[in-house]
Amino acid sequence: MTPLPCAEILPLSASIKNNRLCIANCDLRDLAEQFGTPLYIYDEQTIRTICRQYRSSFEQRLPGVRILYAAKAYLSPALVSILVEEGLGVDVVSGGELHITQTGGMPPEHIGMHGNAKSRAELTQALNANIGRIIVDNQDEIDLLDQLTRERAQTQDVMLRITPGVDARTHKKTTTGLRDSKFGFPLPSGQAADAVQRILNAPHLNLTGFHIHLGSPIYNTAPYKQGIAVATAFAAEMRDQYGYEWREFSPGGGFAIGYTNNHLPPSINDYADAIATALHTACKKHALPLPEVHIEPGRSIVGRAGVALYSVVARKHIPGVRNYVAVDGGMADNPRPALYESKYKALAPEKITEPTTKTVTIAGKFCESGDILVKDAQLPELVPGDLVAIPASGAYQLAMESNYNLALRPAVIMLRNNEPRLIRRRQTPSDLLATEVI
Repeated sequence: MTPLPCAEILPLSASIKNNRLCIANCDLRDLAEQFGTPLYIYDEQTIRTICRQYRSSFEQRLPGVRILYAAKAYLSPALVSILVEEGLGVDVVSGGELHITQTGGMPPEHIGMHGNAKSRAELTQALNANIGRIIVDNQDEIDLLDQLTRERAQTQDVMLRITPGVDARTHKKTTTGLRDSKFGFPLPSGQAADAVQRILNAPHLNLTGFHIHLGSPIYNTAPYKQGIAVATAFAAEMRDQYGYEWREFSPGGGFAIGYTNNHLPPSINDYADAIATALHTACKKHALPLPEVHIEPGRSIVGRAGVALYSVVARKHIPGVRNYVAVDGGMADNPRPALYESKYKALAPEKITEPTTKTVTIAGKFCESGDILVKDAQLPELVPGDLVAIPASGAYQLAMESNYNLALRPAVIMLRNNEPRLIRRRQTPSDLLATEVI
């Protein structure tokens, strides 16, 4: 049997048949002909398997744990329905995400809302939906939420987001746990302690516990241990100062995935073991009860499940400099390389068993020199019409997509047992005018 290249970053159902890459027994050429390219492909088996791994790994170590999918990674009604069936909740960060989550059938008590600038309309929407938790991020939000709940005489459970001053050792644009952050209440200034007192004094706000989020993607477990130690010490201070005893705690998410096969993250078991051990140790040290823990994986549930599929449009050889291969997508559907210098692996799915004899740079079609998907990829000879697949494309690509150059957003399909299901049609030119007033 021919070994599958990059198996560690491809969907779990990936295989080679007739010397071509398949996912869930579906040939990628067949999918391209049926749905066109660019095309985003999700493997349902991978999503469900990883959901179950999270539940199993954390429930063994932290009974009563809640696994809440971080919706900013990628969201659709089809995905929400899978999460419901797998027993997960959802964390949203906007009114739009809340609407999609409700449309997908998520029970409101399993929904939490984050965000550093929640509007009055969004908080009202959350209260109308009776969601389970609102994660409070600043003093103005406390004031507004206090006002809204008084007017409605409605009690709302909230968690307080604190910034522990821990470096997650990830990209500076996705680091969120440092003191200088737009997110959460900093600890050294006393603002977090003041926020606890204000919430405790609000008649309709019920403080259930504390929340931290350190950044993403985090490729080692040390930051979680540090963040938990800081948060637990703060919880002990609030007990001693106000007689408040936490009931819930979230160390956030940020769990990494492999985008290339030479840079892989810890296993889910490793993350779970580090978080559970650190929390048990810290609670024992401060004589605190073990709180109900909320874990927020996003990227690590859907990232590996997705593959972006493109068609080669043109080639350019610059002697002594570079070989370019231009495809029919790029930074409009995946801005991460341009924003974060993110690295990906490119594959030629119809030539998956051929020697990788060429060094090429996969360029997008958009009018930016920075529109490069994969630099210096090792691939077989490619010609116009060939397919290029980029694994680990299930998370922030579509979540951050745009209509730059007024490109049409790609179709999205979900695969299950040799059956492709269209979960989002490709945009049409008419869609580009849907919100224009003519």
